[in-house]
Amino acid sequence: MTETLPRGAANQAGARVDADAYAKAADFLPIDGIDHVEFWVGNARQAAAYYRALWGFTPVAFSGLETKVRDRASYVMVQNGIRFVFTAPLTPDGEIAEHVREHGDGVHDIAFAVADVESAWRETTTRGAASAMKPTEIDGGEDGILRRASIRTYGETLHSFVDRRDYHGIFAPGFRKVAKPARAAGGLSLLEVDHCVGNVGLGEMDKFVDYYRDVLGFAQLIHYDDKVIHTDYSALMSKVMTNGNGRIKFPINEPASGKKKSQIQEYLDWYRSPGCQHIALRTEDIVGTVRQLRENGVEFLGLPHEYYATLADRVGDVGVPIDTLEELGIEADRDEEGYLLQIFTRPVQDRPTFFFEIIERHGSRGFGVGNFKALFEAIEREQEKRGNL
Repeated sequence: MTETLPRGAANQAGARVDADAYAKAADFLPIDGIDHVEFWVGNARQAAAYYRALWGFTPVAFSGLETKVRDRASYVMVQNGIRFVFTAPLTPDGEIAEHVREHGDGVHDIAFAVADVESAWRETTTRGAASAMKPTEIDGGEDGILRRASIRTYGETLHSFVDRRDYHGIFAPGFRKVAKPARAAGGLSLLEVDHCVGNVGLGEMDKFVDYYRDVLGFAQLIHYDDKVIHTDYSALMSKVMTNGNGRIKFPINEPASGKKKSQIQEYLDWYRSPGCQHIALRTEDIVGTVRQLRENGVEFLGLPHEYYATLADRVGDVGVPIDTLEELGIEADRDEEGYLLQIFTRPVQDRPTFFFEIIERHGSRGFGVGNFKALFEAIEREQEKRGNL
């Protein structure tokens, strides 16, 4: 796979960008976008309340005992183009209860919207994907037919294929519409899932890069090695895979050797398997959104004043005063295509595993390589507090 070095600020030793990655992605698996992300959690009702009150998501659908589902409860939460599903077990037995016991709250399914479920499943399974669900038509009565299938990826994470063209219900058969949803937190502007990051074990990154290339037809967009992503204590390696229309971007991380334990290894130790480490949510108003999230009680990683003292020299004008960025803890980076603003939450559950990134893009298709060192040092400070560094 031919790689070219980027120009400008992104041209750093150990960082390689393929400008033609979108063109190289195969077209045997057309994907329209991310249909939804399903989290398996210990208490779905409380998770839904958290994302409504702090994150501004609106509950739109529910499934559980009241809809004649006996083993699980699920809440569908929506904000603009983002759809999250929070599912919890209703009994101590079964795969959901076992998943939560082993991993804590975490991402179970990153589902793709496709036009042809049968073709998507056939194309991927014949190329080596392990099937988790064969193509299935779910009868929704007057609401029509929902089609879906699923394959396995790293750890216990799934990718489902979902076709809604002939389904007109609220989410899926077995769900009912939330007639009078509680008011969601206002002042937020989270628009869509920008990217989902997977953490895999040492020596497994290339295995899953090959998987996304050969099985799903993705291409490698960027490669960061441990010369770029490191501090004095820890390091990681990352490759970013993308599909042909660029709507799906999956960075895949593995730990690299260092004097102390990296954030990737900490995740693997506490999640107890590979999995989705974080999801980046795109906004067009990161200042207003982060300010509101902070007021709502969302906790973010902090950066030292020294980071902001030299930021203007490194990135130039990014449309937001440096003192505002420092006040809110927002990072900035620039490459040859433009700039981006980003910030990372602390883990959103008790285990130091899953967290969110908020990102605002102005031309840049990168992932903030110029911030990696500062970000890692901030995470290491958190790891040290937890006794996991």
